[in-house]
Amino acid sequence: MAVYAQELEDMLREAFPNATQIVVEGTDGKHMSAMIVDESFRGKNRVQQQRSVYAALKGKMDGPNGDLHALALTTKAPE
Repeated sequence: MAVYAQELEDMLREAFPNATQIVVEGTDGKHMSAMIVDESFRGKNRVQQQRSVYAALKGKMDGPNGDLHALALTTKAPE
């Protein structure tokens, strides 16, 4: 089952309710990109930031059977 941009954005907004920016792009349901700007990323390295995003996806990217095959992430704290 594919994951579409609005579904992914909704999941990210639920996990990061104070995000100043969330942008999700992609139309095929398998290869997406997302940019998330959230204060919770401050002081965390890139791996820690991306792990928190993957946790928010609730298994959608778990291995070859995951609904989402690829997600290009940009994560950062607000400037």
